Amino acid sequence: MNKKENPAENSRRNAMKLLATGSAAGLLSLFDSPRARAERYETPQYAKGMAPVTITNVKAITTAPGGSNLVIVKVETSEPGLYGLGCATFTQRAMVVIPAVNIYLNEFCVGKDVDNIEDMWQSAYVSSYWRNGPVLNNALSGLDQALWDIKGKRAKMPVHQLLGGKARIAVDTYTHASGPTPEAIADKVQQYISEGFRHIRIQQGGYGGVGAMDEIKPDFKTAGFGRATDDFSDQRTYLKRVPKMFEMVRKRCGEDIELLHDMHELVEPMDAINMIKGLEEYRPYFIEDPFSPENMGWFKQLRQSTTVPIAMGELFNNINEFRDPMAHQLFDFIRCHISQIGGITPAMKVARLGEWFNVKTAWHGPGDTSPVGHAANNNIDIAVWNFGIQESQRFSEKVQEVFPGCPTIKNGYYYVNETPGLGIDINEKEAAKYPIGTKSRWTVRKSDGTLLKP
Repeated sequence: MNKKENPAENSRRNAMKLLATGSAAGLLSLFDSPRARAERYETPQYAKGMAPVTITNVKAITTAPGGSNLVIVKVETSEPGLYGLGCATFTQRAMVVIPAVNIYLNEFCVGKDVDNIEDMWQSAYVSSYWRNGPVLNNALSGLDQALWDIKGKRAKMPVHQLLGGKARIAVDTYTHASGPTPEAIADKVQQYISEGFRHIRIQQGGYGGVGAMDEIKPDFKTAGFGRATDDFSDQRTYLKRVPKMFEMVRKRCGEDIELLHDMHELVEPMDAINMIKGLEEYRPYFIEDPFSPENMGWFKQLRQSTTVPIAMGELFNNINEFRDPMAHQLFDFIRCHISQIGGITPAMKVARLGEWFNVKTAWHGPGDTSPVGHAANNNIDIAVWNFGIQESQRFSEKVQEVFPGCPTIKNGYYYVNETPGLGIDINEKEAAKYPIGTKSRWTVRKSDGTLLKP
């Protein structure tokens, strides 16, 4: 019967053999701990990651080079020279966004890791306990976009590459043609077609015909009711004019151009349904915002009444407002204002939800979205599969001096800047030349003075 082998004696004997043969490496492998072996393993450069970077300051920068109040969030970091920019523009109440950024967001963010965007978004969203309204949502939007800007700069990639890369060559846009008469509008549409635009939004005057009804003297003006600056819209006149406008533009400009129109929620729901039904023969690309947020229940009847595509969502504030109408396919295009709903992080979730239900993106892009906000829009637009169309703006020389790297339009397309991050910067010295104000003109009344809700 063989003697039972002693493991300790066996290990000692093997070590002596290795020493005798001069195999030091073999000896070390016997006595090394896993930790010691791991410490000697050299991690490849690609797997080392980046050193942590923290937030050192968050501040609001205000400017109005194009006339609209703009609020930009600048997030500064512990890495010298590294900062990010985001759009926090709430142009109607810009002044109240500033302390939300400079006091509350700054205190909330300083010392945190810039890379943890999702955690930062979720914790900022609930840190005030009550869910965000428009002021805090704009502040959060600016923070979120700035963090994506930083992440792109750290990765040395444009943000759209971090969102999955390009899904198209460029971002198709629509421009705006308005005028006092259908003939004047048709002239502008022809001009824009010659410039390469394939999609054009047509409006007679402003939203709801505001500014193109000077021949009608509203009774509230005569009575001295409201403010002298309050606007006026006669709903019957507006409802009669829109089909005539479409008819004229189609007659003059043909069937190939895609035509859009924004109702801006300024008529009664049943009137909106009847008017949209009457536009079917003119094949609108979409009709925007037929109902106010208070009248969302009418969308089901609208869907049953007409095949005209509908765009909605510009006035939505909380991201939970989008879920049910998108899941029930009550509209065809989602019109979120990215600088209002919380930034790139929730916008990507909304876009991905839309993909499942064939709802396309048509992000809000008016003149009171800063060039930083437009850059954020475009980086999402070029990356998501279910992109529909993007509202465009052309930026004046003054605006471009304040915001180097403004998005540019060629042949009706926005071309995305390929530099790291959002691809846009701000000249704070130039920005300071254009102070913001507090005036807001979003009051539209019927002839008797009744307020119309946008």
